[in-house]
Amino acid sequence: MTNAQPEHGTKTLDVITIGRASVDLYGQQIGTRLEDVGSFAKSVGGCPANIAVGTARLGLKSALITRVGHEQMGRFITEQLAREGVETAGIATDPARLTALVLLSVEAEGVSPMIFYRTDCADMALDEGDIDEALIASARSIVVTGTHFSRPNSEAAQKKAIRIAKASGARIAFDIDYRPNLWGLAGHDAGFERYVASDIVSQKYQSVLPDCDLIVGTEEEVLIASGEADLLSALRTIRGLSSATIVLKRGPMGCIVYDGAIPDDLEAGIVGEGFPIEVYNVLGAGDAFMSGWLRGWLSGESHATSATWANACGAFAVSRLMCSPEYPSWAELDHFMTKGSPKRALRNDDDLNHIHWATTRRRAWPKLMALAIDHRSQLEEIPGATEASISAFKELAVTAASRIADGRPGFGMLLDDKHGRKALFAAEAQGFWIARPIELPGSRPLQFEFSQDIGSRIIDWPVEHAIKVLCFFHPDDPAALRAEQIAKLGVAHDAARKIGRDLLVEIIAGKHGTLGDDTIARAMTEIYDAGIRPDWWKLEPQNSAAAWSAIDQVIEARDPLCRGIVLLGLEASHEALEAGFALAHTSRQVRGFAVGRTIFAAAAKAWLAGSMSDEEAIADMAQRFGALVAVWERLGDHKPD
Repeated sequence: MTNAQPEHGTKTLDVITIGRASVDLYGQQIGTRLEDVGSFAKSVGGCPANIAVGTARLGLKSALITRVGHEQMGRFITEQLAREGVETAGIATDPARLTALVLLSVEAEGVSPMIFYRTDCADMALDEGDIDEALIASARSIVVTGTHFSRPNSEAAQKKAIRIAKASGARIAFDIDYRPNLWGLAGHDAGFERYVASDIVSQKYQSVLPDCDLIVGTEEEVLIASGEADLLSALRTIRGLSSATIVLKRGPMGCIVYDGAIPDDLEAGIVGEGFPIEVYNVLGAGDAFMSGWLRGWLSGESHATSATWANACGAFAVSRLMCSPEYPSWAELDHFMTKGSPKRALRNDDDLNHIHWATTRRRAWPKLMALAIDHRSQLEEIPGATEASISAFKELAVTAASRIADGRPGFGMLLDDKHGRKALFAAEAQGFWIARPIELPGSRPLQFEFSQDIGSRIIDWPVEHAIKVLCFFHPDDPAALRAEQIAKLGVAHDAARKIGRDLLVEIIAGKHGTLGDDTIARAMTEIYDAGIRPDWWKLEPQNSAAAWSAIDQVIEARDPLCRGIVLLGLEASHEALEAGFALAHTSRQVRGFAVGRTIFAAAAKAWLAGSMSDEEAIADMAQRFGALVAVWERLGDHKPD
């Protein structure tokens, strides 16, 4: 599958979607009533918002026009869309209304009860004043959606967008998106209801059809758009009103495309390749489908190819729990189309899951300079140390790091939740990259601190906090020890993926054997062979460029989507670290450093002994951290080819 990009010409956007934007709260317990769900996962939802995310992930330049409330959920939607690469200039903040909310669950296969909290919500207040002519004119296409024809103000907004789009030569797509209870045709408990006949709805939809270049809907949606009672009559009625390409979505059977007269045999339309997969949750599948179709349609692909991509994107959605977070990236779709999957339940395909995770991470860290003070036992052994004083000292370390960072990107900290709880709050407020240890200090074989059930321990961590696990591992260790170490790393890896957190694996080999040019590369290969793919590696400085080259080759062969490597310090002197930094710059995969005792050891001893003030401790740590940052930045961000 080639990565054919759309031709933009003078247009800066490929597609603008218009309409609903909500916060979806998905029940995390599967196979139970919504009444009995105990916890929920949060995501961006609503048909147009989902399509904006789905197309952005597939490489289109998308934007959304909607309204959100002036509150935390509204900001979540705007911030998450920006993280996804969606243009947010068309999102208005409504101070008088709340952001829409939806509660959903998976009760059984194909049965997903949902409750819409949309009484006077922000997105339904969209009006003509929210439609910016320049923004619409900058797009090659717009997508109008059915629900926003249910109120006069939002109908007027979409019709204004259609007029501007037609005048600017943009294509107009109509996602019928029929939800009867959003038209007041079903009760609050009937959010999953797909069809209620209504002459009013049919008339509204028919007024839009003549302006469309693309019409997409399920069988039920085609019926409501036409006002007919059978599918053949419905399609022919729509064709009589519009020359648009009609895409009929048929769930597990894929889709049929009609680009001319409607044949007597409806199966005679254009059909894309289908994908037999296990259905897990049907909600959001249509929006994923539309995203795949738009990627092909706007790239000039054949209808058969566009339909195939649409079917594939829909397959990803129905095989996973939520809506937009589950939609594939272009790399993921390409892998699936090229290599397929041995799993009917795509959510159980480790390769696809890894690509999905690694290509949809929240924030990129191309450079990372971190102060590591996740130490527990080393600080506890210092004379004068108490639980309270260690906690206070770690807060001073955050202040020192923040002075050097000064609001710049690329800075972070390693902090623990044994002594560093208050420091973690302070570091989070600074916007730092944060990693937190889970290993029992000094354990070999590796044991976890506090509990061996890592999944339950990390579930309440902030979503951007990385799991850091230190493992003393040498490839020449006894086979039984290596197997035990890898099994424990596998537990951490599984928990990270299940809960959705980055995993940083720190390997120290030099304390239990010699370091040759291939030592760390061999260790990493053994870990990769076990199916463990860390987001980050934390490694000790190497003795040669050949060692770094061997490490690079392992990462690039086994996981080219790895975030990279940060160097650890092992309490080396500044001069030794400077030499190690220089050698590390021969590596293509080293992104920075995470150094601890070289920076804080002297201040910790003096401050805990009462011979150094708070400000003196902060200044000392800031000076040492700043000196290492200066070395790293002087060496530059250049990486060898």
